[in-house]
Amino acid sequence: MKLAVLLFLSSLLRDCGAWPPVDCNDILEHNDYTDQSRRSGVYTIHPYGEKFGVQAYCDLTTAGGGWTVIQRRMDGTVNFYRPWSQYKTGFGEADGEHWLGLEFIHMLSSRKPHELLVEMEDFEGNNASARYSSFSVGSECDGYKLQVSGFIDGGAGNSLLNHSDMKFSTFDNDQDTQSANCAKKYLGGFWYNTCHSANPNGIYRWGADGTIFAAGIEWKTWKGYDYSLKAISMKIRPAQ
Repeated sequence: MKLAVLLFLSSLLRDCGAWPPVDCNDILEHNDYTDQSRRSGVYTIHPYGEKFGVQAYCDLTTAGGGWTVIQRRMDGTVNFYRPWSQYKTGFGEADGEHWLGLEFIHMLSSRKPHELLVEMEDFEGNNASARYSSFSVGSECDGYKLQVSGFIDGGAGNSLLNHSDMKFSTFDNDQDTQSANCAKKYLGGFWYNTCHSANPNGIYRWGADGTIFAAGIEWKTWKGYDYSLKAISMKIRPAQ
């Protein structure tokens, strides 16, 4: 009898999306996975369903919470100049610098409409953000093409304006619209156009530095091309 009840409850939880948690928004909404303090941290999410989980950093407090962090730079401990295969599957550790993986980002953003929040900090302690009410990443067959719109300014300006509709590029898979390989030229991996006004996966540098043009962690509309940010994170959740 107890087993039957447990199976019934398990079925209910699956039907309402509580188990397994697909993303950090599921974790926020169901007390099965977090206490009342709603602590941000590393949780296991299941974009592909119950049989396969991936660790992700969940921001459960900012602007209502429920954000799945898909990218984070904070101290330069992880090399982001990586090949296509690693950008596809992800790298780094969820509690530090990391890239969640294009395939996971695609799976999450294709389930339902999503929004994007980009938060950043300079070396002087100033903070800014850019928020987008619509965000999605296409499949690998479509080059993991980015779609982003509905800009809301948090002081950082709209550096993704010219990146929407672009396919993802790495040094070994050039899908940008310039004759040169933008990923090689600016030492990163991103949805480059010709080439960028945002380079969050560039090399980690320390603030103002014009020795290598625009190759650092750049957000042009906030700090220009010759200032590499101290920290930046990209996080998504189902559109509110």
